[in-house]
Amino acid sequence: MKRIWFKRKGMDRMESALLDWKRGIIRTVQGPIPIQSVSFDVPITGTVYNILFNYKGVYESFEPSMYKPPYIHPPKSPVLYMKPGNTLIAHKSSIPVPRHYSSVMVGPSLGFVIGKRAKRVKKEEARSYIQGLIIANDVQIPHKNFYRPAIKEIARDGFCPIGPWIVDIGAFDRLDRLQIRVLINGDLKLENHTGNMVQTFDVLLERITDFMTLEEGDVLLTGIPENAPLAKRKDVVTVEIEGIGRLENELMDESLWKGEKG
Repeated sequence: MKRIWFKRKGMDRMESALLDWKRGIIRTVQGPIPIQSVSFDVPITGTVYNILFNYKGVYESFEPSMYKPPYIHPPKSPVLYMKPGNTLIAHKSSIPVPRHYSSVMVGPSLGFVIGKRAKRVKKEEARSYIQGLIIANDVQIPHKNFYRPAIKEIARDGFCPIGPWIVDIGAFDRLDRLQIRVLINGDLKLENHTGNMVQTFDVLLERITDFMTLEEGDVLLTGIPENAPLAKRKDVVTVEIEGIGRLENELMDESLWKGEKG
């Protein structure tokens, strides 16, 4: 069993528990509860960042364009962007599809939750700054605008399901071969693994905290694999990451969305 932290809908505090994934149970101090019976809320409190071009397939497909205007050369530092608070929704909450768009891109991403203030961290010490791992779905309107921030495409309401829980970093001996899968309506649409990252989380943490401080509760997502699938209204999207669990959300029309967080 693994130590997790989660937040229930309607509750103000986080809870610590043991995850018994095979039995579908969370073991809390009050006793075991079925995972399916829990209404999960967003389990993070800080700022969420993601990284462009951090999977080899994505980098290689875009690399020829990096030598052309307006880019001129490949980026020398990690290319960061934010998923602001309005984008965050919980496991089982609905993802709004904006009017005028028939589909959105599903963006599976492994997240590292910062456990203490991180400033000028050495990669050898990176694990000691991490509370745990989390699943995110970095939903986006498909676009190719990387020179200027694609705010309208990535920062819309409900465009970052995250959760259902945080898994203690101590539960993972290795982080370089975690399997990542996306299913849409139960059909496998994407399969990749963290060994295909251009920069591992420890290198990213060292490079990013050299110029900016990450605070406790912030989340560093580590990129979206190549061939991210599209999903449409009424589709049920499931993002699975080995050792963490499963994040599931249904898509609905934006006009019906009530802005639920959990």
